Amino acid sequence: MNTTPASSPLTRREFLRTSSTAAATLSVASLSVARFAHAAGSDVLRVGLIGAGGRNTGAGAQALKADKGARLVAIGDIFLDRVTNAREYLRAELAKEERADAVQVPDAHCFTGFDAYKQVIELSDVVCIANAAKFHPLHALAAIQAGKHVFVEKPHGIDPYTVKQMRRACDLAREKGLSMVSGLHSRYHPGYAETIRRVHDGAIGDIISIEENFLRAPYGVTERKPGLTELQWQCSTQYHFRWLSGDDVPQSLVHNLDRSRWALKELNPVKCHGLGGRSSMVEPIYGDVFDHHSVIYEFPNGVRVYAFCRTTTGCYDEDSSLIFGTKGVANVKACRITGANPWRWQPTSNDPHQVDPYQIEHDRLFAGIRAGKPVNNGDYLVDSTMTTVMGQISCYTGKEVTWEQIWASDYFHLVKPEDCHDDMEPPVKPGPDGSYPVPVPGRTRMI
Repeated sequence: MNTTPASSPLTRREFLRTSSTAAATLSVASLSVARFAHAAGSDVLRVGLIGAGGRNTGAGAQALKADKGARLVAIGDIFLDRVTNAREYLRAELAKEERADAVQVPDAHCFTGFDAYKQVIELSDVVCIANAAKFHPLHALAAIQAGKHVFVEKPHGIDPYTVKQMRRACDLAREKGLSMVSGLHSRYHPGYAETIRRVHDGAIGDIISIEENFLRAPYGVTERKPGLTELQWQCSTQYHFRWLSGDDVPQSLVHNLDRSRWALKELNPVKCHGLGGRSSMVEPIYGDVFDHHSVIYEFPNGVRVYAFCRTTTGCYDEDSSLIFGTKGVANVKACRITGANPWRWQPTSNDPHQVDPYQIEHDRLFAGIRAGKPVNNGDYLVDSTMTTVMGQISCYTGKEVTWEQIWASDYFHLVKPEDCHDDMEPPVKPGPDGSYPVPVPGRTRMI
């Protein structure tokens, strides 16, 4: 989500009633669209956005640029102003390529509220999902059940319950011949891919250990706007509430840990132990998430992955994936190898369709749809996400967590995604001092 001001409750509800009625009228016409257009570039593929923050607005632009026949037809979000802002941004962005007509979203196709995803799915052939991470699995599963292709941002679940929900969605997509493309964009970065290929070919010898860092200031920080309910406030700043985002190990370190699993040829950790808490980001504006985490994972081959993330201001920052081997070191994000076999990747083009992983993942999604060869990233998106979930829960509880334990658990951060609705009370409330309670390692129980 972005940080634009939220619409008032009255405006949002009035708009929802109006747009839902229009959608019911238009749904019959939408069924005539060829949902599985394959070859002709003139065949229309209707794209819908679930989530209208900065990330999904970007994904929408990339989807429309990936295929000349793509048309944006519906947008849904909790807040109306985000929907209309995204629509106008995308019109302006596509106008730069003389394709403003690719954005075909009338007011009747702008949906708000927790159920907005249902209307977007109904009107679309391809659905891009990038909203609060809690809902990624639920919305992806609903889209696949409806026969739609899916692009879904990371993380692909925030607790064991939702990761299992995502696994069902991936399995069903494979069974139905539908695409399920992950927002774990590292897999689509040509420089990262070549670096990992060289690691697999022995350029740094045997892997000894991996260090993952994502240290930075907090993002998505916004002041509370007057008139927002507690639920609206939390949804407007969802990165700072565990029940919506899952906190920083699943939310941010998932990219790093996906690269680690990739380097280790998709091995899953045997166990992990983590440390985490709040040091300085304690004001109500930071919700109920931790501001630092450290997780050590042990893999079946004896390799340990040391993973660190932090969201504090005024501190040392680093974003890196460092693989240490017996013959050298691979710096994945720098696309560089030092040691016995030094090497550095250099891009040969500035074309985003050749070098930008965010664009490439959409290019391959739409190319697969056109060719009748759906892309399914379920083989890594589920396990990489569950790797982060076990680390996050270890940080919260202070306990060692094993791979068997995390998959045996059905724990979920209250409330289940399918039980959320517009008039609900949020599952966490501020204390007398205005701050929100956080887990206490050694006392908090989850699995």
